[in-house]
Amino acid sequence: MTRASRAVWARPRRKSADGAETGDLWVFGYGSLMWRPGFDFVERQGALVHGWRRSLCVYSHVYRGTPERPGLVLGLDRGGACRGVAFRVAAAQSAPTIDYLRQREQVTGVYLERRVLAHLADGTTANALTYVADRSHAQYAGRLEREALLELVARGVGASGSNVDYVLNTEAHLRESGVADPTLEWLAVQLRGG
Repeated sequence: MTRASRAVWARPRRKSADGAETGDLWVFGYGSLMWRPGFDFVERQGALVHGWRRSLCVYSHVYRGTPERPGLVLGLDRGGACRGVAFRVAAAQSAPTIDYLRQREQVTGVYLERRVLAHLADGTTANALTYVADRSHAQYAGRLEREALLELVARGVGASGSNVDYVLNTEAHLRESGVADPTLEWLAVQLRGG
C-alpha cells in the first residue's frame, strides 16, 4: 500500500450533526472486535451496516483452528445487513490502529480491508474501516449447514484458544447488546449441551 493510499485510510470521515467532518478513524466490528478490540478508542456505539451480513464463513487456520483441523470465524459476507459496534479512534492513533488491525485481521489474507457506511446509534453516519471475507480465498467457507458449523466449531482450537469460546463470547456479547443472530444462538445452545 502506498503512502498516499495509507493517508486516505488514516482519515475516514464522519459527518457530525452539524455536517462538519472529523478526522478520526471509525472501525466497524461485527465479531471478536466487539468484545476484544485490542486498540484504544474514544467512543463506542452500536452501528448498522447495509449490504453485508455477519456469517461464520471463514475457515480459521490460525486463531481458532489449524489447517489440519480448521475452526470457523466470522466474516462480513455480501448481502443483508449487520448490527455491530463502531469504535471512534482519535486521529493521532489512526495509523497505529490500522497497522494493528492489519496484523490481526490479515494474517492469511482471507479478509479484505474495506470502508463501509455505518449508521450509528446517535443518528449520524461514519465511513468506517472494516474487514470483509474474500470469497476467492481458499479459507472462504461460504454458507454451511448448521450441523457442519457445529462440527467445525466444536473441534477447532488455535493460537487464541478454542473455537467454542469464540462463538460463545460473541453470541453472549450480541445478546447483551440486544442483537439477534439466530445461527450463533442455535450454536450456543448446542455447544452448552442443549
